[in-house]
Amino acid sequence: MLLLRHRLHRAPPQKLLCRFRAMMGKLQSKLKHSTYKYSRPDAVIEERIQTRAFQEYSPAHVDAVSAVAALDSDLCVSGGNDKTVVAYNWKTGNVVRRFQGHEHEITKIACVYRSKQFFSASRDRKVLMWDLHGSSQPSQRFSGHAMAVTGVAVSPDSAQLCTGSRDNTLLLWDVGTGQCVERASVSRNLVTHLCWVPREPYVLQTSEDKTVRLWDSRGLQVAHVFPTKQHIQTYCEVSEDGHKCLSCSNGFGGEGCEATLWDLRQTRNRICEYKGHFQTVASCVFLPRALAWMPAVATSSHDCTVKIWNQDTGACLFTLSLDGSGPLTSLAVGDTTSLLCASFSRGIHLLRVDHSRGLELREVAAF
Repeated sequence: MLLLRHRLHRAPPQKLLCRFRAMMGKLQSKLKHSTYKYSRPDAVIEERIQTRAFQEYSPAHVDAVSAVAALDSDLCVSGGNDKTVVAYNWKTGNVVRRFQGHEHEITKIACVYRSKQFFSASRDRKVLMWDLHGSSQPSQRFSGHAMAVTGVAVSPDSAQLCTGSRDNTLLLWDVGTGQCVERASVSRNLVTHLCWVPREPYVLQTSEDKTVRLWDSRGLQVAHVFPTKQHIQTYCEVSEDGHKCLSCSNGFGGEGCEATLWDLRQTRNRICEYKGHFQTVASCVFLPRALAWMPAVATSSHDCTVKIWNQDTGACLFTLSLDGSGPLTSLAVGDTTSLLCASFSRGIHLLRVDHSRGLELREVAAF
């Protein structure tokens, strides 16, 4: 304690802050008050207030976080307005590595689970590939878009990369050589997100023209266009078995603001809708059966809430409000009990699924 006091007395203010964060950053805890709604079996919706010990880890970013993806059961990769890509151990609360190379804000992050390579897209019109254990410089650069890159998806074998932009184009790249091998353009197709279908040569894409498209990477041709929605489609996700997909809508005041479940097999019909958010739904994920104990999906919204839904019926099972977070921008499954949620104002939230009193979701840490 005397040594610590001595250092605190003599250290300059800026160095003092850095040392204090390094020593205490992942050990700080607070009492966290958050509200949530719980759907009881008798259909009565209760609003509860929870007060729990809450860990404040060392922050991953110094500005809004736009995207987060799980690299494995311990590590996540994120990017945001600080132009930095961060690999973070969310179980210990430590930054593993920081990568810098973009000139403008990062819009998307993509990786293959359990891989050591990942990709970042940016408003600087570039996509960069990074190696967790490699150089601090990008291991590959992909430049070919005329406007901000707003979609990036990597094939399951990591051999190909598909990128999309506000310039209405999709580009297909050879990851090994960094060369563009296919190019496609559709009028007014301002790309908002891309997702590769597991074990298939197909790429799912959402757009500001309110459509969801399925592309065949063999020649980069449109294989199917789903029925046009009434609002901009902001995000898409494919189930692990490749049979279903989700898309999200923008909106305000409850108009739009929904997620839609689609059949990716022969019928390709709309299966279900999930309505209950009051602002744009920015992200969605399929939940592992071990996490929810039933077919379920989760959504995050600009209304600061994360909702869990019964995948088959569309019933909202749980709503967690992350007070003070600002718009929620990205959602990812961390492991069999955890979700990672990126936000505009409070970094990345670690959420834990709790079955002790039914299906509940609570915030346990933020970084």
